This record gives sequence, C-alpha cells and structure tokens, in this order.
Amino acid sequence: MENGLTSGRRTRTPIITLFVLCLSWFFAVTANAGELSVLLNGKAIHLDSQPGVQYNENNWGLGFQYDMAPVKVKWVPFFTASGFKDSNSNTSYYAGGGFLRRSEFEWGKTPMRFDAGGIVFLMKRKGFKDGDPFLGVLPAFSLGTPRVSVNMTFIPKVDPKMVPILFFQLKITLGNF
Repeated sequence: MENGLTSGRRTRTPIITLFVLCLSWFFAVTANAGELSVLLNGKAIHLDSQPGVQYNENNWGLGFQYDMAPVKVKWVPFFTASGFKDSNSNTSYYAGGGFLRRSEFEWGKTPMRFDAGGIVFLMKRKGFKDGDPFLGVLPAFSLGTPRVSVNMTFIPKVDPKMVPILFFQLKITLGNF
C-alpha cells in the first residue's frame, strides 16, 4: 500500500521528466532561431452542458510556446508548456509539441498569420485518469499578427463526464531566440 508521499512522487516524475526534456530540446534548437512566446490562458467555451454542473470558463493561466524556424514548405515545429485553471477550477498542467502549417497574408497593410496543425502532449489534471499524467492529441490553430495572436483548440467529449470545449489562449511573441 502506497502512502501519499510515494504516490505524489510517482505522479510528479513524468511531468518533471517531460519538463527537463523540453528544456533540453529548447537549448538544443536555439541555434536555429525561432520565436519564443508567452501564453495567457483565458477562455473555454463549453459546447454542451451536464445537468447540475456549472463549468469554469475563465481558464486563467500562464505558459510558453517556442515556434522553431519553418521547415519544408511552411511547416512550423513547436513545443509548449502551460498551467491553468480547468473547467472544474482545478489547476491543470501540460507540455508537448507539434507542427503547424503556416499561411501568411495581409489584412489591409497588416501582416497576418493563420496556423493549423496538431499537438501531442502530456497532461495532468485532477479528476481525470485518477490525476495521473496522460497523453493526448488535439488539433491546434492560431490566428493573428506575427507579434500577437490567438491560439485555439477543440477538445472533443472523451469521457462520459466531459463535454466538448473550444479553448483559447493569447499568444504574445517576445522575439527571436
């Protein structure tokens, strides 16, 4: 039988390992300068409801995203990590990476970007998978200028207790690193 201390170490180990791997990857790829951005988590729109359940749609939190230099016809590899208050007002954490197909255009004279792709991530949240870290794959989208944009994803109903969600983040690019 495990005590609380052992159980806590067991669930933190994969998150710490992933964080160290992400940092190692970050320092390994900075020679090929990309863009470092701060993520401000902020909004979830629940597309359905469950009787007697009121969801937190103000998913405040903070994170980062590192977009590497585009490769092979505008595919942008990225990695990201973040923490936020989830739909049940519990703190959730994730780290992962993926690829986005970048389309650049102008709106008037303002340079704009639309990115579409996917993310693979490791997440930890209370009340799902017994609070243990789990893997996920989701679509990822971003629309905005090279400096400020809005990241979006769609989270389908993956558990009978959950509802489909649109999740939004404000992405503020700090510069090339």
